[in-house]
Amino acid sequence: MESNKAKLVINHLKNLGTKKRAEASKWFFKTKKGQYGFGDIFWGISVPDQRRIAKKYQDLSLPQISLLLKNKVHELRLTGLFILVLQFKKYDEMARSKIVKFYLKHKNYINNWDLVDSSALYILGEYLKDKNKDILYKLAKSKNLWHRRIAIISTFAFIRQNQFEDTLKISKILLKDNHDLIHKAVGWALREVGKKDMEKEEEFLEKYAKIMPRTMLRYAIEKFPDSKRKMYLQ
Repeated sequence: MESNKAKLVINHLKNLGTKKRAEASKWFFKTKKGQYGFGDIFWGISVPDQRRIAKKYQDLSLPQISLLLKNKVHELRLTGLFILVLQFKKYDEMARSKIVKFYLKHKNYINNWDLVDSSALYILGEYLKDKNKDILYKLAKSKNLWHRRIAIISTFAFIRQNQFEDTLKISKILLKDNHDLIHKAVGWALREVGKKDMEKEEEFLEKYAKIMPRTMLRYAIEKFPDSKRKMYLQ
């Protein structure tokens, strides 16, 4: 019976897709040759539907979730991650440790920005709040775009606890990154730091605003007063 549970999820989701949404998703997630999502397959399933199915099958075993994460269909991977997040939230420390190891083992399948943003903060970030964070620095230096995004997005969990040191250090590592999805993520992280402690963000910007990519800077200062934004953009 257990071996059929992933198939049940897959069949349930397949019936919820629409061709129109699938085409829109292929465009939105940049699946053409040379784009970051090249080759990704979409069935056109809405996120609310995926969350509903994830909740229904939230007791799926890790081997079954693995089948979802390794699937070529984007929505199956996202639903698998939704299930993993639900499990992480309700399980104890020992089970959470297993989930984190599983997550890192499957990180190569977490290969688009929505997959990262829906999971990294809620699993890896939450787990590492009071632990050694070396893995994030290793990920930040990876050649893999999505590993680098996992690194910075995970730190949002620390920002919520008024812990900014790792966000700022990882932002510094990623200052010269060549991908706009990292520019946006770092800028977003800096903006979140600023919401909690404007002085900390400005301290960072005073040192690095002139060398950071324009997109990163624009995201970082989005909530600043107009006059201050113009000053940074000059």
